Amino acid sequence: MNPIPILTYHQIDKAPPKGTPMRSLYVSKNSFERQMMTLKVLGYKGLSMSELQPYLLGQKQGRVIGITFDDGYLNNLVHAAPILKSMNFSSTCYVVSDLIGGTNSWDHMLGVPSAPLMNLAQIKEWIDLGQEVGSHTRTHPHLIELEDSVAREEIELSKSELQSRLGVVVNQFCYPYGQFTKVHAELVKAAGYWAATTTKRGRVQALNGSAGNLVTDKDYLFELPRVPVVRSTYWPQFLLKIATSYETRRAVMD
Repeated sequence: MNPIPILTYHQIDKAPPKGTPMRSLYVSKNSFERQMMTLKVLGYKGLSMSELQPYLLGQKQGRVIGITFDDGYLNNLVHAAPILKSMNFSSTCYVVSDLIGGTNSWDHMLGVPSAPLMNLAQIKEWIDLGQEVGSHTRTHPHLIELEDSVAREEIELSKSELQSRLGVVVNQFCYPYGQFTKVHAELVKAAGYWAATTTKRGRVQALNGSAGNLVTDKDYLFELPRVPVVRSTYWPQFLLKIATSYETRRAVMD
């Protein structure tokens, strides 16, 4: 089975001026639309993490690709959601549960411009447009700097809070900053999530659905690598990222 790319996006908006910290994490609306159209033309089906699950487990096969957004920015709803809907694609947006309706405050000390996050009504609109919500913890902390008990609260309570406020099941998790240990992966699994994504670079090798023992293999679902898409990801490079071992090679180089 061919490896499955899971794309990582942050903000879908016009980039701030040169020299602005984290400027690379902005992808323009036009670039995003071209990328989604490219996937469509190549025969890919863009899927949320929950819809991608049976493909990751080897229970289904097809030309599929995961689409994820970190943090829950309002510009995801304004610019990305209509494009996804027009393509009949779904995606997962990882929301910081205590900062719903707030801003990316965890970035402010780095000089990153303030950007609004979706409020509750807007997240519900996101869901109504056929998109999924996952958890990005309660406050976007560095999990590796927390006591295990505090990390557990960040992981567990974000899930229960989102489910209570949104009236949907939240099964997907993403580690803030991509930082985690085996302990955190176990905490995510124990909290009842189905999978967790990281910032490790690479495509996902689907499990063998005919294998007799999937219990151990499923641990891999809590350390899923992704394919970063940034402002400087131009069309030829985008193709390399999704269709070749480009990301695996870059991961080794990094």
